[in-house]
Amino acid sequence: MKEVIDFIITATTRYNDMYTRLTLAPADGSLLPAIAPGQFVQVAAETPGVFLRRPISINDVSFDRNTIDLLVRKAGRGTEALIALKEGDKVNILLPLGNGFSLEAPAGSRLMLIGGGVGVAPLLYLGRKLKEAGYEPEFLLGARSASDVLEYDDFARIGKVHVSTEDGSMGEKGLVTQHSALDQKIDRIYCCGPAPMMKAVARIAKEGDIECEVSLENMMACGLGACLCCVENTVKGNVCVCTEGPVFNINLLNW
Repeated sequence: MKEVIDFIITATTRYNDMYTRLTLAPADGSLLPAIAPGQFVQVAAETPGVFLRRPISINDVSFDRNTIDLLVRKAGRGTEALIALKEGDKVNILLPLGNGFSLEAPAGSRLMLIGGGVGVAPLLYLGRKLKEAGYEPEFLLGARSASDVLEYDDFARIGKVHVSTEDGSMGEKGLVTQHSALDQKIDRIYCCGPAPMMKAVARIAKEGDIECEVSLENMMACGLGACLCCVENTVKGNVCVCTEGPVFNINLLNW
C-alpha cells in the first residue's frame, strides 16, 4: 500500500562529492509500511525550480530501528537539495513504489548481485533479505576507481564481495562483465546499474542460461504510471517501469 509520509533525517553519510547516504525515520513515529527489495520512493525536493519528486531506490531498511536508507547521487538541483539535508531536517516521501526482486531460489543456489555506480543501492537490502532467507549472496561491485566503490563494508557484512574498477585501483581491473567471479557456475543474477552494463550482464546470463533480473533506471516523474515517461518496450508491449517494474526478468525485455 502506497503512503505519503513525512520523514526526518536521523543520520547522513557523505561518501564523496557525488554520493550521500540518508537515514530517515517517520517523523510522527509511525511504523514503516512493508517494503520489498527493489522497490523505490519518490522524494519531494524542496528547492526553487524543482517541481517533480525524485525517484530513488531504497538502499536499506531496518524495521527494528524503523528507518530506511537512501543512497543519493548528485545529478541536478533536486538531488543537490537532498544531499544538502542535515540531521533533523524533514522530507516528504511517497512509498513504497514498484515491484521488487524475486527472493525464492532453489536451496544451495549461487546468487550473484551485480551493481555499477549508484546501481549498487538496491542490492544491499536485497542481499540482506536473501541472507535472512538462508542464502549466501555474493556481490560484484563495479566502479571507475576505488574511491567510487560504495558501501563495501556494508556488503561485506552480508556476503562475499568482488570488486572491479576500470583503473585497477581496487579489485580486478576492467568492467564487471570481465570479472573472474563470472567464470564459475552461477544460478541467478540480480543486477542494477547503467543500461549498457545491465545489457552486457543480460547477454552473459542468456549465453549461460542463467536466471537474471535487472532493475531498470528509466527516467520517472510520477512513479504511478500516469505520466508515461518511463515506458519500456517489452515482449508484452510498452509498459511503465514505475508500476510494472522497476525489476524485470530479462526474458521479458527486448534486449
